[in-house]
Amino acid sequence: MKISLIATVKDAGPFIEEFLASVAAQTRQPDEIVIVDGGSTDGTVDTLRHANGVTLVEEPGANISQGRARAIASATHDIIAVSDADCVLDADWLERLAKLIEDGADVAMGFYRPMVENFFQACSAAVHVPDPRELNEAKFMPSSRSVAFRRLAYEAAGGYPEWLAIGEDMYLNHRWREIGMQMRLDPQAVANWRVRPSVSSTWKQYFGYARGDAIAKMWPKRHAARFATYGTVVVLCAFWPGRVLLAIGALTYAFRPVRRSFRLLSGEPLKQAGAVAGVPAMMAFTDVAKMAGYVSGLLHTRRN
Repeated sequence: MKISLIATVKDAGPFIEEFLASVAAQTRQPDEIVIVDGGSTDGTVDTLRHANGVTLVEEPGANISQGRARAIASATHDIIAVSDADCVLDADWLERLAKLIEDGADVAMGFYRPMVENFFQACSAAVHVPDPRELNEAKFMPSSRSVAFRRLAYEAAGGYPEWLAIGEDMYLNHRWREIGMQMRLDPQAVANWRVRPSVSSTWKQYFGYARGDAIAKMWPKRHAARFATYGTVVVLCAFWPGRVLLAIGALTYAFRPVRRSFRLLSGEPLKQAGAVAGVPAMMAFTDVAKMAGYVSGLLHTRRN
């Protein structure tokens, strides 16, 4: 069984060499590596041109969905593994995904571990990345930073939607679930993922995800529930018994992410104490970003 590893990249100069080193360290080596560059101007392209065993495809202006589609079209093998070129792969990442495919899976789902360097990133990771023990294979939706699949499964689902600039992997996941592809999970097939480092980049990320959801008509009930929840919050704030209920609800809502943050901040009791407030604040911040993004996506859809 031969495997093509594909990735997209744009301006990942500080990280691309670390990604390539993690690929070179894989216990199961890919049979080819295809990377599409979307128009880097920071030296990334020069690094890739001189990298051993890398087929570089230059597509200036391509969005991530278009980049992945171009990479798969350029790949020569029928098993495709996908990651992002700013990730760091565990040494057995590809071996574990390949084992799932060899055992009959159409889609091999890996996991992703947040790489955090500060308090802000720890709070963000705690909100958005579940612990491996929380995963449910039957409902898990993989990120395209850690997945492999048969080309036939990719084609049966219609491929990455090139018209969708963000959220393309979730769209493909929904199609796989709808047509009944066998999707198997190995939580130990890990791609280490860099959490966005700032307020502005985090807002942009989750605004974009939700905007893509609206454009692609994904998760409408989930987004409706978020609007309903925050509408209820406004009502409850108007009188003091409601504020008591609100406090109880907020503690329940934030309990699991706060618990995750304690593990991420292990050995730092002051930061753990700060996370009791920081994690709920991060949850509210990203929820607002998602609501704004979803409205933006609905307006875009209405105009078009």
